[in-house]
Amino acid sequence: MAAVNRSIAHNTFIYSSDDLNVLLGGLWVAEGITNANLYSMMEIICIFSDTFDLQHHRGPLVERDNSQLQPGDYFVVTNGSITVTDDEVPLLRTVSPEGLPKSKMPAQSFVNAVRYRDRHCVLTGQPVPGASYDDWCSFDAVPIFPLAYEAYWNDFGFGKWITVPPATKSDGSINSPQNGILLNATAHAFFHSYLVSINPDDNYKIVCFSPSAARFGMAGGHIKRIFIDHPLRPADQLLRWHFRQTVLVNMKGAGEFFFDTDADC
Repeated sequence: MAAVNRSIAHNTFIYSSDDLNVLLGGLWVAEGITNANLYSMMEIICIFSDTFDLQHHRGPLVERDNSQLQPGDYFVVTNGSITVTDDEVPLLRTVSPEGLPKSKMPAQSFVNAVRYRDRHCVLTGQPVPGASYDDWCSFDAVPIFPLAYEAYWNDFGFGKWITVPPATKSDGSINSPQNGILLNATAHAFFHSYLVSINPDDNYKIVCFSPSAARFGMAGGHIKRIFIDHPLRPADQLLRWHFRQTVLVNMKGAGEFFFDTDADC
């Protein structure tokens, strides 16, 4: 189980204009990440006491528009203070070499509900060839909020976003199909490692933070309308939570390490 440094792939870096030695964050710019996206992501990794602008390296101020973000150095220009959100610690997913305890596995009611609702990889659009005869090989029902943190889920009231309880009440609200999406094995690995996410506030855009993830054609795409319109689809608040986690672990400072290993829940 090897720790992987996310910042190795970064081609874009954000600094405070007050001190050009202070790195606020960075990212690898994938297709579909816009100037406006960078502004909104900066509001996740930093707290600003006043309005701010971004300036491309020795160039003009960057408009908050839908132009494709260009790699390079950016500087935050503001009359107020900038505080990195150090108090917000992302819930990193880790795996025991011995595997997950049974209690951390998704409930079968969750797995079945997600499979029969989606029937395709939500991120790639790939249909499940064997869905009609119940063959789900290489497709996983993946929790958006990791089951390993169920105590955190309960303590901080994440269940309030669930309107469709699991088929078996004893499974807990975290096993609602609204906390899951169907992914193929490759997409599962990237989603699990916070290298790809869905931004519900940008027309359900798929945002990649890794060149490896982007090579599978997910970057800049949008989730299918038929999925968005489904009454049992995941809650926007949970997709927003996962996207926020993804921004924090990839962009804040040098980013968080992740582990090159099998995915868990």
